[in-house]
Amino acid sequence: MLNNYHELRPNTRKTEIYPLVRDKKRMILLSTGIACLLLLAGFSLLRAQATDIIEVGKFSTANAGMDLFSVWKPLTFKKIKQHTSYNLVEDNGVTVVKATSNASASGLIRKIEIDPKLYPVLTWRWKVTKIYEKGDVTKKEGDDYPARIYITFKYEPGNLGFFEKLKYETAKTLYGEYPPIAALNYIWASKAPEGTIVPNPYTDRTMMIVVQSGTQKLNNWVEEARNVYEDYKKAFGEEPPHISGVAIMTDSDNTKESSVAFYGDIIFRMK
Repeated sequence: MLNNYHELRPNTRKTEIYPLVRDKKRMILLSTGIACLLLLAGFSLLRAQATDIIEVGKFSTANAGMDLFSVWKPLTFKKIKQHTSYNLVEDNGVTVVKATSNASASGLIRKIEIDPKLYPVLTWRWKVTKIYEKGDVTKKEGDDYPARIYITFKYEPGNLGFFEKLKYETAKTLYGEYPPIAALNYIWASKAPEGTIVPNPYTDRTMMIVVQSGTQKLNNWVEEARNVYEDYKKAFGEEPPHISGVAIMTDSDNTKESSVAFYGDIIFRMK
């Protein structure tokens, strides 16, 4: 290249040629830099698209009869010996979780940390076959639901007093981890009006939100969507900490009744 240049302009000095070489190098470096930036931008876009949702319970991708407990763990209560059964079954060609409760109580929980401000929208679908005659969101003896989605929130000591912190430290010593600081229960109630938000009869750190109620939609799949971030603020009057777990639960230990419910995929989404 340089030889050709000399042949065209035999009197050209080296100082006139070197700027051309340097300019060419700059152009190559600039082009390479732009290409890298475009690749990074493309990677960031793909990454953002890949994390638009968090599939907490992708039951539909499993096969009926498969083991649920590789990701989801039993949620049991010390004084309750009779547990609800949970199995993967096929319903209209789609794999879902079937819960069968007979004067029993237990759930399935997946421990997972999610920022509700970043992923506020919770979607799921469920089907209930019957409600409880004695079900009552305001009473301990009526604190049973044929279906509920249970959202727990991570312990953060910032807003707690000394004695509350001491309780959590004691619980960690006994059980090896901090219990949730709060919980939201999205429930299918027997009689309470949809939209009702009340404290759980056993603790005011769990708030019950009535999403469905009564018999009108029994035996039908119902699609749901809730803004967990806004629901927490409305229920507790403060900003939510991170989510620490998601559970499904069908219980009937207080009413001594029975029910069968089905749960479909559970997904968190960005707005």
